[in-house]
Amino acid sequence: MTETAVMQNSPHPFTKTMLIEQLHALGVQPGLVLLVHSSLSKLGYVPGGPVSVIQALQEALTPAGTLVMPTHSSDYSDPAPWQHPPAPEAWHQIIRETMPAFDPQLTPTRGMGVIPELFRTWPGVFRSHHPQVSFAAWGRHAAAITADHQLEFGMGEQSPLARIYELDGFVLLLGVGYGNNTSFHLAEVRAGVQPTVPQGAPIWRNGRRVWQQYQDVDYDDEPFAHIGADFEQTDSVQIGKIGLAECRLFHQKTAVDFATSWLVQAKNRRESS
Repeated sequence: MTETAVMQNSPHPFTKTMLIEQLHALGVQPGLVLLVHSSLSKLGYVPGGPVSVIQALQEALTPAGTLVMPTHSSDYSDPAPWQHPPAPEAWHQIIRETMPAFDPQLTPTRGMGVIPELFRTWPGVFRSHHPQVSFAAWGRHAAAITADHQLEFGMGEQSPLARIYELDGFVLLLGVGYGNNTSFHLAEVRAGVQPTVPQGAPIWRNGRRVWQQYQDVDYDDEPFAHIGADFEQTDSVQIGKIGLAECRLFHQKTAVDFATSWLVQAKNRRESS
């Protein structure tokens, strides 16, 4: 949506103070560990744009809380399976040999939106070192959540998602749907329903840039909207407006446990039919 359309669709500016009030009304409280997936344009016109949104989230949580966002860089991967866009086969080895090593301070996000892209550079923010599925965090538990992010199975047990689970964190879908809910990928790993695939990325190792191969789950977000719709039937989701956006707040552990069971049951139904 263009900036003109966002402004024309907004009945008034949604100020930072208004956003904080709406966040509190939805259930975001000081001290929470909160993983946020976001779309700035869905909020309507916000004076200050992503700066105001990040500040509103921080002030709603206070420094006693922890704000986390996905800062994924999917282009830092093996080019062979790329589809959007595909890379010519003759380019594959050139890409593997010349792509700069992932750097948490330099490497931009891809397809995450302007809020996470700004957040990764925000003062006091830590970013995990996974070349494809990094997360950034600010606040009380930021360092612990982003530390020791394992290369293999990057959204599994040695990932920020699992650390949020252990900390009884929450997820806020800020104008986006369940297809953006990365916590369901932790459920995919735990359910064991997806095959593993070879991956690769440029990283720093012992002071030099290397192309590192590793294994990961063949993640599939196609069923996430269905999982989310069924999850809402359990009355575990708070739904409300922030700006113009319909938003959802829920306990991450409850959602991951539900999705893990859902995926296992779906696989069993397929195999028995």
